[in-house]
Amino acid sequence: MAYTTQRPTDEGTARRVDGDERSIGELLSAVTADAQKLLRQEIELAKAEVREEATKAGKAAGMYGGAGFAGYMTALFASLAAVFGLANVMDWGWAALIITALWAVAALVLYSMGRSRMRQVHPKPERTVQTLKEDAEWARHPTS
Repeated sequence: MAYTTQRPTDEGTARRVDGDERSIGELLSAVTADAQKLLRQEIELAKAEVREEATKAGKAAGMYGGAGFAGYMTALFASLAAVFGLANVMDWGWAALIITALWAVAALVLYSMGRSRMRQVHPKPERTVQTLKEDAEWARHPTS
């Protein structure tokens, strides 16, 4: 004696669930639908992780850009300091060297911050890889 019930699906329609009387076609259809849903979820997770890592990389690149600009300013003021230092022996040269030292410190700070942020970037979507491994394990042993 087979037992039959009606259960709503995600789409809101009723689906018959028989004890052992579901056809192979129905089973394959259910498995295919579940696999498609799982694949879509995995793709969304991968996209979210890649977006997160790209944001980190963008911020680190901004720090590198700031360090590059500060380095440029260091070279500019060092050149100006050399010119003024030679021209006026002490007055203008020392002032330009102080500004140069300040830009050098700014360049070092920005470079250091950019480097530390770049080390936090992980381009491989770790959570997606982990869930894919779990999904593969489940597919091999669906009852456990």
